[in-house]
Amino acid sequence: VIITGANSGIGNAAALKFAAEGYFVVMACRNLKISSKAQKDIMETAKNPNVDLMELDVSSFESIRSFSTAFTEKYPRLDILIHNAAYLNHGEKEYKLSPEHIELSFATNTFGPFFMTRLLADHLAKSSDPRILHACTTNIKNFFDPKRQIEFDNLRGELKDSRPYSTYKMYGDSKMGLLMLTFKMAEEYKSRGIKVNALQINRVKLSKETIKKMNSFWQVLAYAQNLTNPLPSGMADTYYHICTSDEFKDVTGQLINHKREIVQPATTEKGLEQLKNILGSSTYPSYAVNPENVERIWSLSNLLIEDFLA
Repeated sequence: VIITGANSGIGNAAALKFAAEGYFVVMACRNLKISSKAQKDIMETAKNPNVDLMELDVSSFESIRSFSTAFTEKYPRLDILIHNAAYLNHGEKEYKLSPEHIELSFATNTFGPFFMTRLLADHLAKSSDPRILHACTTNIKNFFDPKRQIEFDNLRGELKDSRPYSTYKMYGDSKMGLLMLTFKMAEEYKSRGIKVNALQINRVKLSKETIKKMNSFWQVLAYAQNLTNPLPSGMADTYYHICTSDEFKDVTGQLINHKREIVQPATTEKGLEQLKNILGSSTYPSYAVNPENVERIWSLSNLLIEDFLA
């Protein structure tokens, strides 16, 4: 199993869970110095020496290509791929671009996972039960607002000097992009037996380091929510269940909530039903299954990685 961003938070808890269950875990992390301690802790706690640490910056196509080449040369197959790493820099007010000049949220949360899956698809197809899981978010509920749109005209910072930047909007937009790709990729890889699903992650306890990046108002709110928010280990258990259980063995192209229920696209987004959509966890915005929107993110994804497939 490959888990991106496995050095902290839910990714770290998931790496521990899989290792404790006897899996061979590959922690795909950007900072090896920081991550090596997490790797050692997981091996000791899980009593499993088969925890590898490999360098990966999911925002960089070159890094993804280097990682994928190294992985496929080292290992005979891949059973489970969990795209857990994400970029959300609380308090960030300026556009940040990836090495390929893509807005950093989309590079990390959308196009990076898409490219990585493309490069590892052949190794996944060698598994008897290959599964891919995308870490999504409740932030996609912002698309219940009919005015909300992905800024397709600004994903390379084209309007960075004239349009205000919101790290939270870009995070939500990029995760909506990932959800739409989940549906399309499930169709694309179905003939190869590869299942592709997304998990709508609910609130979990945030680290002190993450909270410190927020402004004072949100810090107070975050500390208050942390009193009742569940630990990352609970969501890690859900990662494990979706990726290993018989219940989800034949499930693909779905968004799954924290209750392990399949979420359905909203059929009505007005009045009382809209309030239920926003407050509940059983529906997602119809924006995600609009064929025009899906085709747009799919075409753009393929266009951006075209030169890196050679």
